[in-house]
Amino acid sequence: MWLINRGVALLLLLCVQSARPTDVSTVSYEFTAYRMQQYNLQQEKHGCRSSIVIGEARWAGDPGLNRRCVIMKLLDFTVERYREALLQKAGAILILLPSNISAVPQDIVQGFMVSESEALQKETLMPVYIAPEDDQLLFMYDQLKMAAAARGSSILVRVFSSMVLTNGFQVMVSNNSPIKPITDTAIITLEGVLPGAGEDLPTIVITAHYDSFGLAPWLSYGADSNGSGVAILLELVRLFHLLYSDPHSHAPYHLLFSLTGGGKYNFLGTKRWVEENLDHAESSLLHDNVAFVLCLDTLANGDGLFLHVSRPPKPGTPQHAFIQSLEQVVSSRFPWVKLGMVHKKINLGEATVAWEHERYSMRRIPGFTLSHLDDPRSEQRGSVMDTISQTDIRKLKRNTVIVAESLARFMYNLSEKGSPKELQVFKGRMDIQDSRLSALISVLSSVPRATQLLDREAGPVLLVNSLEQQFRRYLQQVIRHTFRNDRRDPDLTFFDQMNQPMTMYRVKPAAFDLFLGGCIAAYLGIIYFAIQNFGHLYTKLTKMVTRPKQQ
Repeated sequence: MWLINRGVALLLLLCVQSARPTDVSTVSYEFTAYRMQQYNLQQEKHGCRSSIVIGEARWAGDPGLNRRCVIMKLLDFTVERYREALLQKAGAILILLPSNISAVPQDIVQGFMVSESEALQKETLMPVYIAPEDDQLLFMYDQLKMAAAARGSSILVRVFSSMVLTNGFQVMVSNNSPIKPITDTAIITLEGVLPGAGEDLPTIVITAHYDSFGLAPWLSYGADSNGSGVAILLELVRLFHLLYSDPHSHAPYHLLFSLTGGGKYNFLGTKRWVEENLDHAESSLLHDNVAFVLCLDTLANGDGLFLHVSRPPKPGTPQHAFIQSLEQVVSSRFPWVKLGMVHKKINLGEATVAWEHERYSMRRIPGFTLSHLDDPRSEQRGSVMDTISQTDIRKLKRNTVIVAESLARFMYNLSEKGSPKELQVFKGRMDIQDSRLSALISVLSSVPRATQLLDREAGPVLLVNSLEQQFRRYLQQVIRHTFRNDRRDPDLTFFDQMNQPMTMYRVKPAAFDLFLGGCIAAYLGIIYFAIQNFGHLYTKLTKMVTRPKQQ
């Protein structure tokens, strides 16, 4: 009897111990999760429309996802699994983002970007969150994957695993306050001028948008798109400031530099800035003779350069002459770089434009965009995976040299003067330095630059102020334009609750309670049987003990 009771007690102790976590901190664990984009652009809705999460966690490969919170790693977040979660009416998706993105294979990064773009195309009622990986979340992921694997095993293994060994998890965002629209977001555009030597001079406009985009605003650092364009523009500001400071090298062109906001949202900052200069300002360099507008976009990678135009430039025009200078610099100094032109007409029937230069072309101002991407729909133009680890400083410097030398050859008419193609204008004290470009791209990608954060959060606000200070250091007539939406009919509407405290609770599956209850009932039944038959059992045990003594 004693042996039977002890065996049952040990079994119950094993069950209770398996119900206890090995680490007390995993019983309840709170972490910050970042909600997927939610915005309305010209009344078209994008992103997830809900923020509340209350449900049991399941691995993405588990067949039963209805009303569950689906936990995914980068490898799991594919277009097929995202659509499957929508089809099964999952309660939410939580994506675990690795801290070291540089260690992630490029095929996984590219696959995630494709799924990210797919998710942002339309609206969904299912909340989608991203959280940086840590030990607790990875433990939850491994446990869920183990449980999903056990569900495909034999019935005995499945029962034992789900009832005794594996753990269940509940994930919850308890903030029940309604999501509120934000219509007063400020879009800031900076402009500054390097005046040319002379009167009635043509103007060259050099511009780049500085905001970033991705699945979650708080994780959108935009190192390549478009931190690279901003870094090159700031280096051009410094280099041509040095040239214009010397009367002997003062060019007969006005240089107008602009950093525009809202670039990821149909280039609204550019649109409003052009309207401000052409329709409302009494005097502006855009009113006068504009040679061309050069837009810099996504230039810290790739083995080629593409010049995107709305209409091919005609021979004899300034933009055609600049393209010739560009070709000369590339062929003489970087012959391995593929330089191509991509012609895309503007479709006025489309609600959005593909590149920034199209905003100028629609107002009959000639312009083009320089990028290492040949397709404006490339997923690389808006992804949380676009971090500094995905950029190549050597290629960023190469593209900076190409743009700077091409501009100098055009502005100083070096080709017609018979200067050799290999001539380097920027050398010596005006050399383009890797360390400066690396520092610029590091600062730009150190804080998220999503549009909805740039006028509200301390880090992004400080970054915009720093960009303005750089302009004031080297340029003249620096103006800060702040554009806000019409409250009655806003072009762009954001929503709050983009970062939320999320709680993970570690629990045993519901079946474990039934299993433990069965063990307790069996134990009590054995005790009851022993009490009811105590006399008979006692007699047998006495005989078993006394028999050896008699022998």
